[in-house]
Amino acid sequence: MFLLSKRARGLTLATLMLVAYGAALPGCGRGGHSGKLYQPVSGNADMIAAIDQARDTLDSFFAAAAAHAPGTQDYKLKIAVQEGELMEHLWVSSFIPVDGGFEGTLMSDPDVLKQLKSGQRIRFVRDDVADWSYRKDGHQVGSYTMCAAFKTMPKADVEFYRNNSGFDC
Repeated sequence: MFLLSKRARGLTLATLMLVAYGAALPGCGRGGHSGKLYQPVSGNADMIAAIDQARDTLDSFFAAAAAHAPGTQDYKLKIAVQEGELMEHLWVSSFIPVDGGFEGTLMSDPDVLKQLKSGQRIRFVRDDVADWSYRKDGHQVGSYTMCAAFKTMPKADVEFYRNNSGFDC
């Protein structure tokens, strides 16, 4: 795991704020609902709307991550990752800005992509971000795609996530 001292974490978060508020990264614009970001959810209007909502509020997430207010934890991003023709959305934590984008730690083994493993560091750009999440006082903030998934999940599963993971949606 990638651990940073308090001072380094503060500098990293300050850099993250600069990236979030205006540093030019390749492909920072959001142009329509095509490309790898939307490929896994093609035809699912609720999931497309969830990704749009997450992307529209990404700057507020970066501001919250930089501030790291008391009672908040578990900041993470869901990113679109591609291996050849295969594509998957994966959660990353411990993300930091790097030249041209970000780097983060994969939080689980992919189901489809076989060259990646949980705990592996991976680079990505802002345009790869499909969702974001953190916990505030025991409740999930963000997680728009999970809330969209609740619409088609069995009721018992939804209740489990609401009761055990702090989802309010």
